[in-house]
Amino acid sequence: MNALILPGNGGTEITDNWYQHVKKGLGQLNIKVTAENMPDPDLARKEYWLPFIKKHSTKDSILIGHSSGAIAIPKHLETNKCKLAILIGVYHTDLNNEYEKLSGYFDKPWNWDAIKRNAQKIVIFASKDDPFIPVDEPRFVMEQLDAEYHEYNDQGHFMKTKTDFPELVDCVKRML
Repeated sequence: MNALILPGNGGTEITDNWYQHVKKGLGQLNIKVTAENMPDPDLARKEYWLPFIKKHSTKDSILIGHSSGAIAIPKHLETNKCKLAILIGVYHTDLNNEYEKLSGYFDKPWNWDAIKRNAQKIVIFASKDDPFIPVDEPRFVMEQLDAEYHEYNDQGHFMKTKTDFPELVDCVKRML
């Protein structure tokens, strides 16, 4: 089994935030983890990110996405399978943001049925005080996907101050 960690856009380094903590925690579970800086890190365009996901995953993979990474994974799941999808700071609209509009993820409607069918399990982490993603966005995604949902009051966008993420590692442990 392998896992793939996808960061958000804006040039986020894979060494930032909680990514390396999760990589280490999953490694201790004998899961091979790919956590690399993404191609096209500023715009996170689907034309670059979806082939990257396909190259590094199989139907037995754990896909972990933060922000733009959490958008790329459901688009990937419209036509590909995975064992577990974990979406942190997920949304379903372009948020009236020009960068998001350029990403290409919002050009066509979401195929929620295919996404549900292609992931054995989907888990969402969201926070009410996220400065970028209104909490109604992940709540809507949760309803569409019948996902396991974890909502916090004080985690913001799950970056900068969040250097570890034991809840995410525990979520994967429960799946094993």
